[in-house]
Amino acid sequence: MGERTTITTADGSFSAYVARPQADKAPAIVVIQEIFGVNQVMRDITDELAAQGYLAICPDLFWRIEPGIDITDQSEAEWKKAFELFNAFDVDQGVKDIAATIKQVRADAHCNGKVGAVGYCLGGLLAFLTATRTDADASVSYYGVGIENRVGEAEKLTRPLLMHVAEEDQFVPKEAQAVILQALQNHPQVELHTYPGRDHAFARKGGQHYHEADAGQANARTAAFFKKTLA
Repeated sequence: MGERTTITTADGSFSAYVARPQADKAPAIVVIQEIFGVNQVMRDITDELAAQGYLAICPDLFWRIEPGIDITDQSEAEWKKAFELFNAFDVDQGVKDIAATIKQVRADAHCNGKVGAVGYCLGGLLAFLTATRTDADASVSYYGVGIENRVGEAEKLTRPLLMHVAEEDQFVPKEAQAVILQALQNHPQVELHTYPGRDHAFARKGGQHYHEADAGQANARTAAFFKKTLA
């Protein structure tokens, strides 16, 4: 269903996976990867968004380290590789690459001018920073890791942000969640939902902690959010 395209920046070019809707003009959504690269899970999410009527694009944000990463969460070796990439990743550069992706997809002949973003895990942090640092019209963060260290950026939030927080997230301890909730749950631009009993990546199909009901609820909230903010 999808195709490959190239995003060009002052630092170089990188690839992105694109899935197009049937409509001639549509809002765009940037899909921000987990620590496993632009893998089948990310491509499937991109395809699903296109099926919902969006011009969806998933950029390769690990290109500065190693282009074309496409691994899973199914083996110890892949997890080790994923954490090596995570530790080597420059978050600030990643946000700049997302901004470049937003700029390019907004200029696409089939984009109606509205662009949202949705990210998972590492991408959940990047989605939060996309909301605070770019001109994305709306952003969604699924179980973002490290947001507690950057909540001060919320003062720059001027556009809607939806957040999904797993209450038993092994990578976002209770203390970190408390910081996030205190700083963001009453922010006028933030809609925040917590999921009792859920661990990290509860919305990743095929993952160890996937929970069909809560993933469905989170995804329904995301769909309603984008329908409202990108209309």
